[in-house]
Amino acid sequence: MRRLSVLLVLLASACTENQTPPPDHLPYGDGGTLPPLTCVPNLDGQIAASELQAALGVPANYLVSPAGEERPVDLAGTVDAAGHRLWDWSAYAESDRRLTLTASVVTDKWYAASFPTGQFTTALDAAQTLQAVYRQDAEQMLLLGIASTEPAPPEGKTLIVYDPPVVLYRFPLAVGASWVSVGNVANATIRGLPYAARDTYEVSIDAAGRMELPDLGFAQALRVRTKVTTAPAAGQSVTRWQVSFLFECFGEIARATSRDNEQNADFTTAAEVRRFGLTQ
Repeated sequence: MRRLSVLLVLLASACTENQTPPPDHLPYGDGGTLPPLTCVPNLDGQIAASELQAALGVPANYLVSPAGEERPVDLAGTVDAAGHRLWDWSAYAESDRRLTLTASVVTDKWYAASFPTGQFTTALDAAQTLQAVYRQDAEQMLLLGIASTEPAPPEGKTLIVYDPPVVLYRFPLAVGASWVSVGNVANATIRGLPYAARDTYEVSIDAAGRMELPDLGFAQALRVRTKVTTAPAAGQSVTRWQVSFLFECFGEIARATSRDNEQNADFTTAAEVRRFGLTQ
């Protein structure tokens, strides 16, 4: 009987009000403040320097045609009755490969001493064997030169320093802008061999319109044509077209590169096609 009395007392104690107050939890609220976006497209018909900043360490994915595969390409696009231009590059291609590009600082690269004013670098070719080195300010983006990704690749190192640097973009970018920039190359090395040349870049921005890609559509892209003529100290000159499509805050969203010595600025067969995408 005594055991039962003790048990009843314990049960009664357990049912009495808890003397320890519950913790005072804060309300959930709105989940905190989201960090502001560093760049928001305003669709004003031009691209300022602040809308074409390299995002260091942030990977960007592209679909790219494989090496050696030429591909039909439509650079002209279509124009409707209201004058709106459309480039439809939305069709998937089974042979496409994924290309991931990431901009990084120059200071930790083997070629850093050759580009003391270089700000960032990224892969130049789809195989990522070559790096392009850039500097940008409020007025222009400069191509300082090109170097092999590794200091001693099997095919031999490449190191090209432009003097003066080549003007790739003059800000703001807008339809109607054009310029010519010449970069001299001396005491350079290509695949381990001595090299000298004179490279002429002829750049024009000649159209704006909507660009449809497999994963995304962009309402107001700028078409930028770049004709590069390389005149080596020894050998024949080579000309190549690169037609890029740029969009505010995203940078280059599509590109078509011509075959060597292509004569038609609106070439219909490309040696390489790149398209910005989300495909992993």
